[in-house]
Amino acid sequence: MGSSGFSWKLPDHPKLPKDKIIGLIVLDGWGEANPDRYNCIHVAETPTMDSLKKGAPEHWRLLRAHGKAVGLPTEDDMGNSEVGHNALGAGRIYAQGAKLVDLALESGKIYEGEGFKYIKESFETGTLHLIGLLSDGGVHSRLDQVQLLLKGASERGAKRIRVHILTDGRDVLDGSSVGFVETLENDLAKLREKGIDAQIASGGGRMYVTMDRYENDWEVVKRGWDAQVLGEAPHKFKNALEAVKTLRAEPKANDQYLPPFVIVDDSGKSVGPIVDGDAVVTFNFRADRMVMIAKALEYENFDKFDRVRFPKIRYAGMLQYDGELKLPSHYLVSPPEIERTSGEYLVHNGVRTFACSETVKFGHVTFFWNGNRSGYFNSEMEEYVEIPSDSGITFNVQPKMKAIEIAEKARDAILSRKFHQVRVNLPNGDMVGHTGDIEATVVACKAADDAVKMILDAIEQVGGIYVVTADHGNAEDMVKRSKSGEPLLDKSGKIQILTSHTLQPVPIAIGGPGLAPGVRFRNDVPTGGLANVAATVINLHGYEAPSDYETTLIEVVDG
Repeated sequence: MGSSGFSWKLPDHPKLPKDKIIGLIVLDGWGEANPDRYNCIHVAETPTMDSLKKGAPEHWRLLRAHGKAVGLPTEDDMGNSEVGHNALGAGRIYAQGAKLVDLALESGKIYEGEGFKYIKESFETGTLHLIGLLSDGGVHSRLDQVQLLLKGASERGAKRIRVHILTDGRDVLDGSSVGFVETLENDLAKLREKGIDAQIASGGGRMYVTMDRYENDWEVVKRGWDAQVLGEAPHKFKNALEAVKTLRAEPKANDQYLPPFVIVDDSGKSVGPIVDGDAVVTFNFRADRMVMIAKALEYENFDKFDRVRFPKIRYAGMLQYDGELKLPSHYLVSPPEIERTSGEYLVHNGVRTFACSETVKFGHVTFFWNGNRSGYFNSEMEEYVEIPSDSGITFNVQPKMKAIEIAEKARDAILSRKFHQVRVNLPNGDMVGHTGDIEATVVACKAADDAVKMILDAIEQVGGIYVVTADHGNAEDMVKRSKSGEPLLDKSGKIQILTSHTLQPVPIAIGGPGLAPGVRFRNDVPTGGLANVAATVINLHGYEAPSDYETTLIEVVDG
């Protein structure tokens, strides 16, 4: 660490024993909301989670999992799995994603960084291409940041700019794409008045073009590549507004799944293919749906699809999307430096750790939990197990996912008595919730509850302690609502499905035969959030938390 006198040694907790086995369960996308038919957790049979709620207020409470509690800029920013697991593992709140970018744009620091200097070398003779989600959803990107970046780049020498848009409809209302395109076109028109050749060059819906994740379907990325890089798509238009309006008018069309299109000039030629000497910025700040396109743009050796040509470009991400792969190697904004996470402290203090999830959330319970750091702190003290997720299907087809397999691995690790902490993520509520399939999400919630029961039964057998919590909401509210909370209907009178995360708080429950008598949640941390969990868990392992951690949620009452 370099600071004088620093020690990894944690002081013993004066009242709590060491060496209890702790089962630490994160339910992904599991918030707390009013019980109604769109609350899949309420509708599902979840006897285990229901029984934990009976422990309120001593052993069950709610935590904030969105906005400033997880380092995001405003209370309108829904939480996500990356920032959620960062907070859970780090025990402190770090400026995240959007907020990091906001600070860099506000201060102008973004233009002084290595990443911007790198792409700027192409401004004199090449085109600057911006690729990303055109939305104010604040989950993957934000329109106002793109507007600031356009302004900043044009003031710093970009003479020719092409924007490749991806329409949202997942984190924002379906149909809002039209307004976002109008706003962007307006800004580009003002740049053209200043003599800058700026226009939209291509587009498509986020779930069908470019923004796949976890190598689920490379065809999605290829459709984007063909439109953005090669300037080829099945649909050609003179301008983006006409493109989006026309494609949205097709039967069953929606923003998430708009087919790829390119903008062409009067001679029918694409206005903005990416060629040698150009600069490219992917402007999403959230990583998961940018990693695949980043590989295609950056890797010389690439076999996932035929790129046809691989232009020699200067490419930078808004942020670095994968710290493990160092991808991309150039980025405009540096990540938060998260050090001294709870996992690292515990390993230094002899706490043996087992972590497990399936592919889609394995990185969350390891890499993000450990402060955006890959690998083990100490391979002799830790074991991480990844169960392969179903691939080639949407998660509502198999809504049970790998919940039981994860629980079995956790059970075996607990019963082996080799580990002091057994940590899992159960992805069902989130991954199935994102499909918008209410019936499947109900099945998903029951599967997660069954998995929790299996783990708690094992904790019971070894006299251990359980901590059950979540990283953000999703499955507890599957419908869009008016300001007054009433479900919103579309033009045909059908309810508008909500596929995104929510702003709801999440539960945390503690218990088990190993929980010392007198341990209960304090009532003086009413605004407690995910970052308070780390100190709480460190206490339950028998140690005092580092002094700069967010305060513990528990106290020990004598007698």
